[in-house]
Amino acid sequence: MNSAKKTSDGLDKDEDKLSVGENLGQDPVFDSLRKRGHRITAQRETILQIFREQPHGEHLSAEELHAKLLERGSNVSLATAYRTLKLLSSLGLLRELDFAEGHKHYELKQDTLPHQHIICTGCNLTLEFEDHFLEEAGQKIGSRYNFEVIDAQFKIFGFCPSCKLKRR
Repeated sequence: MNSAKKTSDGLDKDEDKLSVGENLGQDPVFDSLRKRGHRITAQRETILQIFREQPHGEHLSAEELHAKLLERGSNVSLATAYRTLKLLSSLGLLRELDFAEGHKHYELKQDTLPHQHIICTGCNLTLEFEDHFLEEAGQKIGSRYNFEVIDAQFKIFGFCPSCKLKRR
């Protein structure tokens, strides 16, 4: 039976004790975590590093993140990966994207230009595109209802060329 004690953010205390590199002092992402009272654990450092290494336009699900953690030799559980994704999203460091049929994916929010997504409902292929008209429309709608827009997501669902051929 697992008797590990949980920290205030739901992580195992044993996981929270791992040491991290000294080079994090000037990192704005980690500064943001510290200012909000969260420790920089080895798991959080590794997870954020994985997101930083993703090619432009690629998003990760919790399962994909967990697989990448295991590839690096980390012993982080899938449950811890989920909790960390939830925490980093709630702090505004990651953007949670709810794609087809409730499949959540995540991307690093820092340094991302406003963009939208087109998602294949057949194979879950997800492409990013930029459309300034949609950005402006989101701001105008927010203003119309006296909202301060902090994020707007526009998603198009359909079938990619490959899945479209399979449907014929």
